[in-house]
Amino acid sequence: MGIVAGLDSSSAFTRIVVCDTDTGAVLRQGYAPHPLPTGEPGETSPYEIDPQAWLLSLGEAAGGGILEGVQAIGVSAQQHGLLALDAQGALVRPALVGSDKRAQVAAADLVERLGGRAGWVEAVGSVPQHAQPVAKLAWLARNEPEAARRTAVLMQPHDWLVWQLLGRPARRTTDRGGASGTGYWSAATGSYRPDLVELALGHMAMLPEVLGPADAAGTTPEGLLISAGTGETMAAALGLGVGPGDAVVSLGASGSVMAVHHEALAEPGGLITSLADASGMHLPVVNTSNAVRPLRGTAELLGTDLAGLSELALKSTPGAHGLVLLPYLEGERTPNLPHTAGTLTGLRRDSMKPEHLARAAFEGMLCGLVDALDVLRTRGVPIRRVFLLGAAAELPAVQAAAPGLFGTQIVVPQPADYAALGAARQAAWALGVAQGTLAAHTPPAWPAAAAQVFEPDGELPAWQAVRQQYVATREQVHPGAFLA
Repeated sequence: MGIVAGLDSSSAFTRIVVCDTDTGAVLRQGYAPHPLPTGEPGETSPYEIDPQAWLLSLGEAAGGGILEGVQAIGVSAQQHGLLALDAQGALVRPALVGSDKRAQVAAADLVERLGGRAGWVEAVGSVPQHAQPVAKLAWLARNEPEAARRTAVLMQPHDWLVWQLLGRPARRTTDRGGASGTGYWSAATGSYRPDLVELALGHMAMLPEVLGPADAAGTTPEGLLISAGTGETMAAALGLGVGPGDAVVSLGASGSVMAVHHEALAEPGGLITSLADASGMHLPVVNTSNAVRPLRGTAELLGTDLAGLSELALKSTPGAHGLVLLPYLEGERTPNLPHTAGTLTGLRRDSMKPEHLARAAFEGMLCGLVDALDVLRTRGVPIRRVFLLGAAAELPAVQAAAPGLFGTQIVVPQPADYAALGAARQAAWALGVAQGTLAAHTPPAWPAAAAQVFEPDGELPAWQAVRQQYVATREQVHPGAFLA
């Protein structure tokens, strides 16, 4: 028996779970919010942070002997952050975080400079978006040229935290998962594209060494092993225990659909973002601009909340009495319709009732996510079950409709710190490999996440008809949207 810890530094807090290496059982837990930024009103930005706040939060979360007896630590952290360092390892400016939208124009410019979306897909398996480090570099070069000129080393949040835990050694590392989200590393080739860093920043910069899933980043002077670390998405997938045949659908304001696959996938239009996972496999992702967003909008229109909207929807029947909602309230990424709006069709006197509109909102949201899943299915990704994540996954209307619309088993995991658990599992893996008790190609077998499971029922043909009506409406309003 051994003891390992998983550390998840999210955008707002640090969570630590301490686990048994053999069973995955959680022995102890720690939590601390990130300190609030200091400074006069108007001087602080929601898009950047002094990363020392992450270390302060980590120290508080680890208080009270939480890490006593721990032999290895895995680090998960918020994705798409960028830390630009000078040649001596000092930050040239505060860290830029993933939610920063200031790089939207820079991202669009990068797309054009490489000959369009297809050029980027061929290069790194994804098209630059504002959140990615490559777009942040282009923004930095355009808006803060002096900081860009001083930038000599590039890191992401989990890279920087691992480096700090190891005492800031000369060697800097990352993992496949984190590297695959930068916009300058290809999951297909397993290599960096330094020319894309130069394209964005204006000159070359040092990039972290990319470690394998079971590799150790190093050992502290006290003998504590630090594993490779990874991004929150990859850590959560490892913590959930998803594998080939599994898809994960995340229900936030926007949505994402990802699946574990044996090879990197790309799509010429850039609908697929080709990521690597934390187990040695691949994690193709398809994003949507709208998920819970249309539910909240409909709830506000009807003067209720999400729970009330779900209750209303269950008073209707599959097909919402003919109403079909295309939920493109913020434009849409899948299909690529960034400037469109939502559409409600099928209005008749007898369908103009709150319960039918509520039902159409749930069906429209889920059908939009099925569209995203079908992008993966058409590329040969087998899907035998779908994990639904997010608070909206607990709504009865979602659980009633999802099995029929997705056409597969639906798994709704119980709430847990899956990113921290994944980081702990990675630490156990690296420790086992170092001790010779685990193979480098197989992570430790921890129990699956506790979950509710929903199967398609006898109404599957009715749900398939709902899906067909949605597709027909989408094709009528936006003909050839998935062929553009």
